[in-house]
Parts: sequence; structure tokens; C-alpha cells
Amino acid sequence: MTSTLQKPAQNQSAPEMINPLTHGRLPKWGPYAILVGGFALSAAITLLLAAGGGEFNWTGFAVLGAIFYIAGQWVIARIIEGSRQATNRFVTSLVTAAFVLALVPLLSLLFTLVANGVARFDPTFFSSSMVGVVTEGGGGIHAIVGTLLITLVATLISVPIGLFTSIYLVEYGKGRLSRAINFFVDVMTGVPSIVAGLFAYTMIMLILQTLGIPLTNVRTGLAGSIALTVLMIPTVVRSSEEMIRLVPNELREASYALGVPKWLTISKVVLPTALAGITTGVMLAISRVIGESAPLLIAAGFNIYMNYNMTQGAMMSLPVFVYRSYTQQVGAGAENMLNLAWTGALVLLIIVMLLNLLARMITKFFAPKG
Repeated sequence: MTSTLQKPAQNQSAPEMINPLTHGRLPKWGPYAILVGGFALSAAITLLLAAGGGEFNWTGFAVLGAIFYIAGQWVIARIIEGSRQATNRFVTSLVTAAFVLALVPLLSLLFTLVANGVARFDPTFFSSSMVGVVTEGGGGIHAIVGTLLITLVATLISVPIGLFTSIYLVEYGKGRLSRAINFFVDVMTGVPSIVAGLFAYTMIMLILQTLGIPLTNVRTGLAGSIALTVLMIPTVVRSSEEMIRLVPNELREASYALGVPKWLTISKVVLPTALAGITTGVMLAISRVIGESAPLLIAAGFNIYMNYNMTQGAMMSLPVFVYRSYTQQVGAGAENMLNLAWTGALVLLIIVMLLNLLARMITKFFAPKG
């Protein structure tokens, strides 16, 4: 008995399947092709405008290219995909353009800093001070050491104060005292940096007057650390407070259910869980103050020699070193001083970058598993 079902012929082609979810969509290479076409058209227009003897306008080229790309993508997407997807692509293009626009000054600054800073980025800069320098040579080792010492002391002062304050606000703070602390922390967040320097200078001067000590050591590394402490404390408090609040209450309740006291729960459960975020907040606070020049210029002063003593004599820092080098461009050594200023700024940027990388490593290492 023969079967009534017959197999289709081998040479019969199957009908083309159309996926309704992908039908009427630009191909993946479509936006890139529109981007290339938009900037090619912009380059042609810019070259025509510059044909009369003018220079190629890179800013106009970038702006025209972005306009052609956004407008062209919106028109083509509206024809092929409809108004809804065209609006989506239009808004996405605007957000991307805003991101690139915000990135351009940063990249330009980095390029300028590196291009000008490598002139004196040599072993002499990291091994010599400015003692005896007239026209050539010199370095910033005294400023690097001063920056590290001042920032280290400021961190040792501000981190315990800020951390204990945040613990009190989250775990114990209630009533008027808690509201008053929050108010003053918010006020300290907006304090200008030069006010912090004046505060440290005045405080040291009053202490020396009270003790009957001659006012010869008002500007010291310790005064600079106190000025930076005033700026660091609110940042440490707010970042630590947010990280402690993110610790789940279930962890605290589980510890309390086992009969563990509250102070031990905080030290053994809450703080280890929030340690990664707290470390990141501390590094952000350090990065925020390490580049301050106004408070250090008032409180720590400046010098041209190496000084390891935090309580005796002025202490140079990298921001003040950059400022002093830039303002001392006179005579035959003007170019050398300008190069030293650029190199000092580059070294300061590298230190901040290393601190942020260290914070990320610590965050990754101490982050709660799972």
C-alpha cells in the first residue's frame, strides 16, 4: 500500500522566512556607515571652505560631522524603522555626542599635560631639590616627599574621625545631636579650601601664642595636614555613612540573635562588609585634597630644600611647587621653570591615578564574596 504523503521535490526551494522582529530594521553596520558618510561630507565641506587659503577647521569638521550623523541617522531610521525607533536612535545619538563632548576637554588636558611634562620627567627631577638652581636643572623630590607626608598625616587624622562619626550617625545617632552633626558636615562640605588653610594657620598661631612659643614655626607641614583634614572629614563621613547604610540589617540581626554585643557586631560584621566601599571613599577624599594649593600655600608655606620634619619649618608640596615654578619664569631660567611646573603637574596626576588604582585593587580584594 503506497503512502498518500509525498515528499517535496529535492529541487523545490523553501519559501523565504521573514522574522517580524527584525524586519524593517537597520543592519548592524548601518549606523557606522552613516557615521562615516556624515564625517566624509563634513570633511568635504570643511576642505572647500579652507580652499581659499585658510586653515582646516577641526572644530567645525567635528561639529558638522556630528550634525550630519545625527540628522542622517534619524531620517534613514524614520524611513526604514518608523518614528518610534527613529526617536530612540536620535536620543541615543544625542547622549553619545554629549559624552564625547565631555570627554574631549579631558583628553585634551591629558595630552597637553603629558606632551609638556615629559620634558623634565627624568631621574634628576626625582632625585634633586631646588637648592642652588639658577637657570637649569633642579627637581621636585622635596615637593613629592612633602605632598606624601602632608597627605599621610591628614589621612591618619581624618579617617578615624570621619569613620567614627559615620558609625555614630548610622548605628547610634538619634535626636538633636545627630541632626546637628549632619548639619555641620553639610556645612563643612561647602567650605572653600582657602578658608581651611586660614583656619589651620590661625589655630597653630593661637596655640603657639598660648604656649609662649615664638611665632617662627606657624607655617609647617602639620598645619598643612590640619588644613587638608578639614577638607577630608566631610567626604569621609558621607562616603562611609552611605557604605555602612548599605550593609543589610539581616546581618546585624543574625549577630544580635547569637548574643553578640552591638559594638562587636559593628567591628566584626558591619565594618568588614563595608570595608571595600569605605576604602574607596577614603581614596576619593585623598584624591580630592592632594591637589589643593591655596590651603597649603597659606598653612604649609614653601621652600626649596628637603624637609622631613612636620613641625619645624615650611614644607613644599607638589601643587605649591607647580604654582611657584610657573610664577618664577624670569630671566634665562624661564623655560626650565615652566618645564618643572608641567612635570610637577604630571607627577601629581600620576600619584592620583596610582591612588585610584590602589583603591580599586583594595575594593576588589575586600569586596564581600557572592
